[in-house]
Amino acid sequence: MEIVPKKSDIQNKHILAIDYGQKFTGLANYKVGVDPFVFLFGRIKYESDEQLIKEILQVVEDEFVEILVCGIPRFTDGKESKMTQTVKGFANNLSKQAGIPVYFIDETLTTFEAEERMKNDPRFNFQVDMKQIDAVAASIILEEFVNSSSEG
Repeated sequence: MEIVPKKSDIQNKHILAIDYGQKFTGLANYKVGVDPFVFLFGRIKYESDEQLIKEILQVVEDEFVEILVCGIPRFTDGKESKMTQTVKGFANNLSKQAGIPVYFIDETLTTFEAEERMKNDPRFNFQVDMKQIDAVAASIILEEFVNSSSEG
């Protein structure tokens, strides 16, 4: 659902963000009001939607995740692409199987932003690390989600 959550609805909730990709899918997690910052959770090599859902469900169970956030790709003018529909279909299947809320957040330019962050961060030796770029993009999706929550 593309509804902006209230801050009170996500407070103290463990959230997992997903940067869906058909080569690698990046993950980041954060417990709102508890963790000091968003953590990179790594990436999953994509083989099929079914395999990816199975591995994400295992993370949800192991980490006690309560909310999922999936980045939705759009063109820079906001229009939907074929990949937008693919990701929505994946997220809907994941939501049914996980039994927890799945939110969508626009992920336009997150990979570009992830590259820029890595080039400016000593943790990545001021270089783009392609093995972590998907997780960094997922962390940006998660930050956007938490920052977009409303006070209401």
